[in-house]
Amino acid sequence: MDFLSYFALAILIFVILTLAYGMIAIHDIPYHMAKARNHPHQDAIHAGGWISLFTLHAIWPFLWIWATAYHPVHGYGGRPRGKTDQADPEESDATSRVAALEEKIAALEANASKSSGPRSE
Repeated sequence: MDFLSYFALAILIFVILTLAYGMIAIHDIPYHMAKARNHPHQDAIHAGGWISLFTLHAIWPFLWIWATAYHPVHGYGGRPRGKTDQADPEESDATSRVAALEEKIAALEANASKSSGPRSE
């Protein structure tokens, strides 16, 4: 074999190794994102990345979404954690409306029982 054959073989091996490393590196992107965000499920995302290599990359987009759905400050809910313990204005408004309706129902039931009273037959 001449020099060009060895050179072509070296380029072929280099390209195959680069593609293999590139596929592994691409599948680790969701794990590195999860690790940077201190994701509570970063180990599962890492295992999913390796499984995705063997499932022809079918689950890789879901791993990406899973890794980006968590925010280090806000968590999954999209709200800062300090505010999740406090009731929302909408929720407190709904709670007060329900309480007011329950009071009206109780008053109506009391009026109905007083007006119907014992009947003389």
